[in-house]
Amino acid sequence: MVEIERKFLVLSDAFKKEATSITKIVQGFLNTHPERTVRIRVKGDLGFLTVKGKSNLSGTTRFEWEKQIDVLDAESLLDLCEEAVLEKMRYEIPVGKHTFEVDEFHGVNKGLCVAEIELSSEKETFLKPDWLGKEVTGNIKYYNSQLSKQPYKNW
Repeated sequence: MVEIERKFLVLSDAFKKEATSITKIVQGFLNTHPERTVRIRVKGDLGFLTVKGKSNLSGTTRFEWEKQIDVLDAESLLDLCEEAVLEKMRYEIPVGKHTFEVDEFHGVNKGLCVAEIELSSEKETFLKPDWLGKEVTGNIKYYNSQLSKQPYKNW
């Protein structure tokens, strides 16, 4: 239930030709308190409820609990969410022994493209593809919960 993740900006759309899956995601936040976030997500035809805790100092590690819920329930709960609901396409790209998840945002965050990789430890090494840009791990403005409050179009 601990998530170890690093986040990067994406330099080009070269990742798209390497993607093994593409999924539409719509998500909103029932709570965006600094100590925890509660997220509702519709990913393809599945619904999810996720609770995330506060990140550690480096921004790489935090508690995460996720439960699949009925997609109709998730769609109904999106109506109760704070601020803007996020829309994005998620591309999964295998690189070495890892898989990068690249989120291409739409709506109020159009133009933003972020790659994430989950690791088994903070010191784990991984291959970095050419399309991977500046690391933004721990930079709060790139957290999805913050993008719903301060969208990319307003930066």
